[in-house]
Amino acid sequence: MNLVLLQNWLDNASFAILFVTMLIYWIGAAFPRLSYLPALGTTGMAIANLCIATLLGARWLEAGYFPISNLYESLFFLTWGITAVHLIAENNTRSRLVGVVTTPVAMGITAFAALTLPNDMQSSAPLVPALKSNWLMMHVSVMMLSYAALMVGSLLAIAFLIVTRGQIILQGSSIGTGGYRNNGYVLHKAGEVTPIEKVSLDNNVAAFQSNGSSTAVIEAVSTVQTPNPVNAEPLSPQRLSLAETLDNISYRVIGLGFPLLTIGIIAGAVWANEAWGSYWSWDPKETWALITWLVFAAYLHARITRGWQGRRPAILAATGFIVVWVCYLGVNLLGKGLHSYGWFF
Repeated sequence: MNLVLLQNWLDNASFAILFVTMLIYWIGAAFPRLSYLPALGTTGMAIANLCIATLLGARWLEAGYFPISNLYESLFFLTWGITAVHLIAENNTRSRLVGVVTTPVAMGITAFAALTLPNDMQSSAPLVPALKSNWLMMHVSVMMLSYAALMVGSLLAIAFLIVTRGQIILQGSSIGTGGYRNNGYVLHKAGEVTPIEKVSLDNNVAAFQSNGSSTAVIEAVSTVQTPNPVNAEPLSPQRLSLAETLDNISYRVIGLGFPLLTIGIIAGAVWANEAWGSYWSWDPKETWALITWLVFAAYLHARITRGWQGRRPAILAATGFIVVWVCYLGVNLLGKGLHSYGWFF
């Protein structure tokens, strides 16, 4: 079997499948009554994930080393990670909006790798001496998986901001219980007028509490005072429920990616000491990896310790999406460093 020809076919097939899958998710979001489209979208993502895994496996057999040593290979490994995390997140949320935000990114990465990179950057080559180490699989693969998880979590946070139009600030436990909304919505029993108690907070935000009931609906309260009044239509109960789901799953996915990032940085430091004689050299890639770690550490600290939910941590996660891309790709475009071999410079 010609493994090079198989790889060329699989990378183009992955792009085509992800492009069609993106259209399916977008059409499904525009026409929610087409109930069969979410299943088609999930199937498309699963097929794309399988195609990329087969491509990486063929690459491994052809080159004889774990296929994550240059830009082409790492981009496809990143896409594989994004599609895998997508399938996990979608299975938990049961929301087609997950695919709406993740498939364009996965498709764009695949298009860049398969259609934009020159042939000499796509072909496999012998490893440079610094990469001939067992740490290659450990460090780089864990870092790429952390990037994939952090990107998906950040994309879900961006989707939260889009769905809520920036109106909702949730506060309470990070798993979505015991909190309140200060955007003018209150839970009360369906079909029943429930007494509402106004509670004065430090920031003069009006919080509303209702008596407990097993069945609740969300309704708008016109007299609520918010710190940032918004002249917008009240959000529907379905959109509020979706927003809370996105907020929760974004937190969980970022909570998965952060430990992977931590392990990857530690493994990289050990490998750097073996290869270069120093655990930390303040290389541009190392510096931005630290910045990425600090951004998402701040996000998790705000969620766990401060009880933040909703808009404020979502904005922080959206910032983290940019920081991850700068760490992964930007430093290789902006300047040379110890991690620049096999990339652009």
